Amino acid sequence: MGFSWPWQYSFQPFFTLQPNMETRQKQLAAWCSLVLEYCRHHRLYALDLQEAQESVLFNNRQIQRKLPSEVVIIVLEELRKKGNVEWQDKGKNRCLVLWRRPEEWGNLLYQWVIKVGLTNTVCTLYELVNGEDTVKEEFHGLEEWLMLRALQCLQDEGKAEVFGVGEGQGVKFF
Repeated sequence: MGFSWPWQYSFQPFFTLQPNMETRQKQLAAWCSLVLEYCRHHRLYALDLQEAQESVLFNNRQIQRKLPSEVVIIVLEELRKKGNVEWQDKGKNRCLVLWRRPEEWGNLLYQWVIKVGLTNTVCTLYELVNGEDTVKEEFHGLEEWLMLRALQCLQDEGKAEVFGVGEGQGVKFF
């Protein structure tokens, strides 16, 4: 199924930072929502600002409008304040996009563990991310760094214990 663009995406002023603060807040909220939904739909976990600037996300060629790079950074900063973006460098050239935060992934994973009866069971990271049993789950194919953070959240809550390193990483669910 294709991505469904919000109505604002075809509205030229959407691509210009609005001077009225109330309007600007609504505009930034709409951009934040769009970025998260777009990344979720395409399962993107990182953005390179230079590439993103030219992508369809910030550049609507049909109406010949492109969000200026300084406004892209403002949008991503808003998402950072909400815990959905983490900058990977001080120059703000690349960021991680957490369209679902690690604790949310952890909760989703733990619900699945309970549903399929894997408490008091050891699983490898590979089984969770790439295993046949998880193919229909939202966390299937999740990037390893994000799965580890989700598991760390579960460990902090006493619901799991992560062990091992590299290829041998595993988790026991409680």
